[in-house]
Amino acid sequence: MAGLLERIRRANRPPWHAMSVADARRAYEAAAEVLEPPRPTLPRVEALTVPAADGTPLPARLYAPAPGDAPLPALLYLHGGGFVIGSLPTHDALCRELAQRSGGAVLALDYRLAPEHRFPTAVDDAWAALQWLAAHAAGLGLDPARLAVGGDSAGGTLAAVAAILARDHALPLALQLLITPGTAPAPETPSHRLFGHGYLLDAATIEWFFDQYIDRDQRHDWRFAPLLADDLERVAPACVILAECDPLVDEGLAYADRLRAAGVAVELDLVRGVTHDFIKMGRVLKEAPAAQQFAADALRHAWRPPR
Repeated sequence: MAGLLERIRRANRPPWHAMSVADARRAYEAAAEVLEPPRPTLPRVEALTVPAADGTPLPARLYAPAPGDAPLPALLYLHGGGFVIGSLPTHDALCRELAQRSGGAVLALDYRLAPEHRFPTAVDDAWAALQWLAAHAAGLGLDPARLAVGGDSAGGTLAAVAAILARDHALPLALQLLITPGTAPAPETPSHRLFGHGYLLDAATIEWFFDQYIDRDQRHDWRFAPLLADDLERVAPACVILAECDPLVDEGLAYADRLRAAGVAVELDLVRGVTHDFIKMGRVLKEAPAAQQFAADALRHAWRPPR
């Protein structure tokens, strides 16, 4: 990991916060899969459109690891990128890996991004997509009784929020998969100070993402900072994957602790010696495929029919 960070430093790539939003999106998409192994070939990769709550058609992509007559369990996946960058292409390889490794389908959502669409648009899009998936699963060859929601980074935040909304609206979920999520209203934990410079996700970039996405007077809304939710009882069981050298690691641990304190089953993988976004670096880090398998195993276990 240290060697990789040094190579990134020598490349002298401008940080996200020094670019325009359009340039940052293009740069992220161009570099997103450079550190990933060749993407798996799946028998079913299908472009779909999911309606937002206001009727806006949202692009989505369905990945299925196997054809067959039996309905597959499904994961709604929400990509990372600070609510500002990221897309279906940037997380294509990861979604394929999760589908292949878990044996379930993955529905990736291209939710609307800031600053064009500020908080809470991404939350609303994620929740609308989860409701749509539950309502249309059978028609897609999926099992509406075995659904999960997940994401990485900002997508992990959205997944945590969607799991709370699912609990509140009696939409049963088998699992919430939270990969290096943000959960706190401000970057004030010790890990933000320790890993805020030189560990891939810098403090200035976090603040740039926040400024694009949400007004300061809204940052104590639990839909932005799920750590502030009043009640986490009876939300879906969680698989939480964190990176040790990540500014967000402390708030990820704090959220896992809150879930456990509320009686929610939590599987936690704290991956040592790696940074934020490590799970998309499988070409150079053995920890990346190991974490993908940890997530897939948690999904398989959650999707097993009751005995």
